[in-house]
Amino acid sequence: MPYTPIIGTLGYVMSPDGTKVLLIHRNARQNDAHLGKYNGLGGKMEPGEDVVSCMRREIREEAGIECTELTLRGTLNWPGFGPKGEDWLGFVFRIDRFEGTPHERNVEGTLSWVPVKDIMSLPLWDGDRHFLPLVFDADPRAFHGVMPYAEGKAVSWSFTRI
Repeated sequence: MPYTPIIGTLGYVMSPDGTKVLLIHRNARQNDAHLGKYNGLGGKMEPGEDVVSCMRREIREEAGIECTELTLRGTLNWPGFGPKGEDWLGFVFRIDRFEGTPHERNVEGTLSWVPVKDIMSLPLWDGDRHFLPLVFDADPRAFHGVMPYAEGKAVSWSFTRI
């Protein structure tokens, strides 16, 4: 069977001093597969977009700001992640500079600045706890991970860095 993942972006917008990250608390739609969880911003790539254009568009749509400095921190292959077992391939960015003032909320939930040191205490996808430290660490190399999901849970995690 051919591998035909949904391609998406996931971005973590940093505060100007680098100590906080803008997260969305997915609390607006009762039928949301992410309901109650905190997450970065992002979504599905559209035809004709490259991953950077997708990331910029998603941040603009979800937070109302313009990304001026992005770093690709890694890629993630999430087989079976979708609500119907769909495969996802994600490009994970850290946004270190932006223009504008972020919205306080959007159609998916509330946006808030969270200290990076406190992220792991939030309700997250269980698999996020594996890769989030790699997004915020000082290692300049990108990570490339595989995190299969079954029944809404990460079943394993492996990555390489280059």
